[in-house]
Amino acid sequence: MAEDMTGAAAAQVARARSHQMGDLLIRSAARHPQKTALIFRDHRDSFAELSAVVMRTANALVARGISRGDRVALLSHNSRAFVILRFALARIGAVLTPVNFMLNAQDVAYILDHSGARTILAEDTLCAVADAAFALMTDPPRLRFAIAHSGATPGPGWEPAEPLFAHPDASEHWVPLAPDDPIQMMYTSGTESRPKGALLSFQSLYAQYVGLISDGEMTADAVDLHCLPLFHCAQLDCFLTPDLMLGATSILHDGVDPAAMLAEIETSRVTKLFCPPTVWIALLRHPDFDRRDLSSLTQGYYGASIMPGAIVRELSDRLPALRLFNFYGQTEMAPLATVLRPEVQLTRLGSAGRPSVNVETRVVDAEDRPLPPGEVGEIVHRSPHLIREYYNDPDKTAAAFRGGWFHSGDLGRFDADGYLYVVDRKKDMIKSGGENIASREVEEALFRHPEVAEVAVIGVPHPKWIEAVVAVVVPKPGCTPGPEALQAYCREHLSGFKSPKHIEITQSLPKNASGKILKRDLRDRLAALFEG
Repeated sequence: MAEDMTGAAAAQVARARSHQMGDLLIRSAARHPQKTALIFRDHRDSFAELSAVVMRTANALVARGISRGDRVALLSHNSRAFVILRFALARIGAVLTPVNFMLNAQDVAYILDHSGARTILAEDTLCAVADAAFALMTDPPRLRFAIAHSGATPGPGWEPAEPLFAHPDASEHWVPLAPDDPIQMMYTSGTESRPKGALLSFQSLYAQYVGLISDGEMTADAVDLHCLPLFHCAQLDCFLTPDLMLGATSILHDGVDPAAMLAEIETSRVTKLFCPPTVWIALLRHPDFDRRDLSSLTQGYYGASIMPGAIVRELSDRLPALRLFNFYGQTEMAPLATVLRPEVQLTRLGSAGRPSVNVETRVVDAEDRPLPPGEVGEIVHRSPHLIREYYNDPDKTAAAFRGGWFHSGDLGRFDADGYLYVVDRKKDMIKSGGENIASREVEEALFRHPEVAEVAVIGVPHPKWIEAVVAVVVPKPGCTPGPEALQAYCREHLSGFKSPKHIEITQSLPKNASGKILKRDLRDRLAALFEG
């Protein structure tokens, strides 16, 4: 048997065998140096150019004392700087900690404090929110860089971020990392309590990239339009990073604007687009949808919630060349869990599909025993995609991973062919008069009404029924459905106890930056509906 290698030889072997987040862009630059990697506003980067500016930024961050394991907060809309920093932080082993740009100062302060971030990079227009957060903290970040985005002038204490990108040293910086070392911390939405820090390693993320590239039919030939926020794992880790890994071209918008998105698809011959159902609906309802040439769009993806069957059919009719995929998962799964493929979109309406290649999924009862097809229980997963832990929260980590399975908090069932159907979030299941009612079933019924554009169904406290089913409806443009007519429609298509006790007509639904409907806001607003 050969003697053990010396320390120097072992380090050389480790470097040769390195496979880290920062390596993905280097390898794409070697394969496609002159190909366009990223387009943001008027700026185009080839893969070689993007890799070089990432190296400069990594060396600049090291020169400022940022090192392996440091949590670095990034508070920004989508931008070229966001992409550069995502990979530069990975090169040096720092932990990217994106912060939702829609949060108020109190919530930002909580994340900065909980994560222990001592460095923050904030978009110029968001520096004021960050300053207000610092005022609430006893030990705020010491290094503060402002990213030029909209021309706003940050207050005192902020350094411009642009010199980081222009650092003179573009040499390759490499830090040895174990496969399960943390490189990213995504904060959950905090719908039940304070947000949790979901700590991810490259091992988890890469296992997910392999699955979604395979199951999602992703290739280097794609031209992908990214409009949903990169602070969220769906756009960042299901689309942008795999695109850069493969060598596809990414076009970055700093927000959702249906008119701008439709124009971009036509002008840039976009082939690939991810949107939550609410944004697909907004595109379909926009007057430019039929005026633009959208024939290049052949791959469409949705997630965050199940697409209403009526919208799946409409997309199939109006974009017949579009291959549509449903990606179901959550932050803790990095985030992919299951995939519904294009060929069964119409025959498996409402399904979340089957587990991705690196995922094992079950539906279990309250004692964590597997349930047979057709029975509803909690959805649980085993997968290398999963987070390492909830940061600084061993109790919640232990509870979520009890029995060696990750407990998703979603309720679902399998059919006889192994297709998963997500019935509801546990917290969204309505219990009225002793009966369990899935809000999604009521929503699907209302979506079939020809005058309904969007709908959210919630449970509201009721003196007799404990909870009453309430629907909040956005009508299609030019339509004025009355609550009584919609209630009558529901009674025709649903069991009586499932029909809404109250229907409210509104012009818009509250949504987060990822397009997910904020049902907690509706519950808060309508909590006193049946009082008195």
